[in-house]
Amino acid sequence: MLEVISSADSEHVRRVALAIQYLGTHYYGWQRQPSHPSVQQTIEEAIAQICGKTTVIHSAGRTDTGVHAASQVAHFDTSSVIPPQKWAKVLNNYLPEDILICGSTEVASDWHARFSATWRRYRYTIYTASIPNLFVKQFSWHYYHDYLDEKLMRQALLHMLGEHDMAAFQRAGSSRPHSCLEVQEAQCWRDGDFVHVEVQASGFLYGMIRLLVGQLIDVGRSRLSVEDFTSRWQEKRRIEVKYAAPPQGLCLLAIGYADNPFTEFASRKQTLGLTNNQAISLI
Repeated sequence: MLEVISSADSEHVRRVALAIQYLGTHYYGWQRQPSHPSVQQTIEEAIAQICGKTTVIHSAGRTDTGVHAASQVAHFDTSSVIPPQKWAKVLNNYLPEDILICGSTEVASDWHARFSATWRRYRYTIYTASIPNLFVKQFSWHYYHDYLDEKLMRQALLHMLGEHDMAAFQRAGSSRPHSCLEVQEAQCWRDGDFVHVEVQASGFLYGMIRLLVGQLIDVGRSRLSVEDFTSRWQEKRRIEVKYAAPPQGLCLLAIGYADNPFTEFASRKQTLGLTNNQAISLI
């Protein structure tokens, strides 16, 4: 076990950015909860063990209960003598196996994981084979009841490109001041027994992707036309959006910044087919 270093050893405060992966299965989302384990709480407690003081971390986005992240980004301020680039290695010695710090670096004092981000990208994975597969169960929605036409689902998504009010896809309880955002990319494709839905936007509403996928399933099985799907969200008929896809199929895939603080990861964007060279994509 590494030696615990007190932040009192230095008065110079640095802002450290973290690139984080986690499996959301055993957590009640990113945000700290009063009586349930969260990813934020787990990392903050690890930092407290190292520094000997309470430290708050700020993320680029809040994932829900059971949702995974291939590339969450967060930052915190510290006066610890630990070099910023060493924080990833140090923290991984204190974290459980389902949370991994992939990189750490110093950023400017006015850089913010959430407010400096220009886009977020999520992927939802649906497993359509009739026979269950234990090795994908944790990362996909096993939907095999009807054939899904991914071409219809893709067509429905294309109407969402641009700046729109997406109130129809917002769960109750959101503190967001408005429901307008810019959808920058939207894709749906089949890869064998898997159907993937991927959306990149300037921001996302509370529960948006899971509600969206719940509607796309009806489009894919021809229970909801592309036209009705489109008019439903354009007219903000939230009452007709009745169910959400389960959480385990959803993954926060990448975060975009005008100035990527993790330049060593930028080349990995090619594996996801992303076009923005500022992507932080770790899978």
